[in-house]
Amino acid sequence: MLTIGLLGLRFADWGVEAAAAWIAARPALAPFGYVVTPNADHLVRLGRDPSLVALYEAASLRLLDSRVVARAARLLGRPAPRVATGSDVTAALFARHIPRWERITIVGMRPNHLQALVARTGIAPPHHYDPPMGFEHDPGAMREAVAFVLAHPARLTFLAVGSPRQEMLAAAIAATGRAQGTGLCIGAALEFLAGVQPRAPGWMQAAGLEWLFRLSREPGRLGRRYLIDCPAVFRMLARV
Repeated sequence: MLTIGLLGLRFADWGVEAAAAWIAARPALAPFGYVVTPNADHLVRLGRDPSLVALYEAASLRLLDSRVVARAARLLGRPAPRVATGSDVTAALFARHIPRWERITIVGMRPNHLQALVARTGIAPPHHYDPPMGFEHDPGAMREAVAFVLAHPARLTFLAVGSPRQEMLAAAIAATGRAQGTGLCIGAALEFLAGVQPRAPGWMQAAGLEWLFRLSREPGRLGRRYLIDCPAVFRMLARV
C-alpha cells in the first residue's frame, strides 16, 4: 500500500474504487481493524488536541476526505494523496461489495433513517444500535456500544456517530481484542444513501464545494465549523 504523509498522518494513496475493494477483500474473521476518513475539520481538531492522533494512527486504513485540503497542499508544493471520501467509499461498498443477503452492523442513525436506508438500498435489515448523545463521555454508555458490536459481529460495521466519537468507539472495539471484521468511521454517509439528507450535486463535489452546499443547508450548526474552525488547516499546511 503506497502511503503519503500529510499533516502528521500517513494516508493511502488510493481512489474510491481501490479503497472499497481493499475493504471488501478484508476477511470477516480478521482481527478488528478500522478505517478513518479525515477531512479538514478532523485535521484541525487533531492539531488542537494531539491526544486524538493515536486514534487515527491505530487505524488499518486512512483515506483523505477533503478535496480542498488536497488541492491546497499541492498548491503549496506539498505531496497529497488521492481523495477517497467516506461517503463515496460507502456508496461503492453498498453498490458493488455488499450482497443483499449480508447483514451489516450499524452504530448510529435514527431508527426511521435506518428504515429509509433499507428501503432505498435493498440491504438485509442491519444489526442496529443508536447510542445516547454524549455516550463518549459516559464510560458505561461507551461499554454498551462496544458490547453491542461484539454481540453482533459482521464483516462490515459502520460507525456513524460523528467525529471524534466514531474513532473513539472504533479504538475501544479494537482494544477488546475480541472483535472481528472491519469498522468504518463514515459520519453522515449512510444518511446520504438513505436519502434523508441530500448530498451536494456532482459538480460541487468535483469543485471542492461540498462544504458550501452543506453550509447553505445548515448554517446554524455548520457555520462555525466551516467559516471559523476549518480555515486553520491552511495555516497548518503553510507551516509544514
